[in-house]
Amino acid sequence: MTDLISIKVNHLKKQLGVNLALADVSLYFEEGKMHGVIGPEGAGKTTLMRTMIGLLKPNEGTVEFLKNGKTLAFKEVRSKIAYMPQQQSLYPDLSVEEHLDFFRKLYHLDDSDYQKKKQELLEITQLLPFVDRAASELSGGMYKKLGLMCALLRSPEIILLDEPTNGVDPISRREFWDLLYRLLDRKILILMATAYMDEAERCSVVHLLESGKTIAEGEPRMLLAKEQVHSFDELFLKHGNTAL
Repeated sequence: MTDLISIKVNHLKKQLGVNLALADVSLYFEEGKMHGVIGPEGAGKTTLMRTMIGLLKPNEGTVEFLKNGKTLAFKEVRSKIAYMPQQQSLYPDLSVEEHLDFFRKLYHLDDSDYQKKKQELLEITQLLPFVDRAASELSGGMYKKLGLMCALLRSPEIILLDEPTNGVDPISRREFWDLLYRLLDRKILILMATAYMDEAERCSVVHLLESGKTIAEGEPRMLLAKEQVHSFDELFLKHGNTAL
């Protein structure tokens, strides 16, 4: 038995205009692991995440949050979930420290807990020397780290990241992944959506989406061996995707 939360997606369908963004998607996100939701633009990754946290209402299907085999109501887990959208809405004129203080007030965090958490996050993100720098003056990698820090302030048990390394330079991408692995050590359930095929192999489990459908899933190396391919680019091509 575990006190960690897992997520079960059951036959989700979501229509966005004339586009069937999710077509009968069923997935299981095991607690305490890093799950990669992998696919090109238009695969349904963002729609899936937004539907999972209630920002979109599915046309059909359900999302279950489970602990010790029992289903939890969404209101019981809402405060335990952090969502980092692809397009972050940070305030360009606020500094790193001012952002953290703003989210402290938003989350109603106790000051002593906040100070400890703030120091810890600044150290692991290596943003401590830049606390007075405005968000508009941060590099792409630093900007993404600030967004992640704001999401992590309330110590979530589940975090959904929508293409957090998109448009980030290779060094910052590596630093961001190092940060994610440190979070994984704390048994946080991480769902990361990405179109970068090389990032799929960094995850504990991958779920490959194409045109709103699941085309394959599993532990990365075992999945490549099962599909008899050497890379995830090959795997997508094998399943008919020529857009990569």
